[in-house]
Amino acid sequence: MDVLRYIVAIFLPPVGVFLQVGFGGQFWLNILLTMLGYFPGLIHAIWIIHKRK
Repeated sequence: MDVLRYIVAIFLPPVGVFLQVGFGGQFWLNILLTMLGYFPGLIHAIWIIHKRK
């Protein structure tokens, strides 16, 4: 399942975070980071998915 989350996070970082943690602070932070730039949101999404294994 983590592989699917990583793939989704590459294309839509907030969705990857949502699949991992749901609607929470990390999700909204990722939306903000993605709006500021794709790469900060992507890095945050990968970090969240990797950290919460």
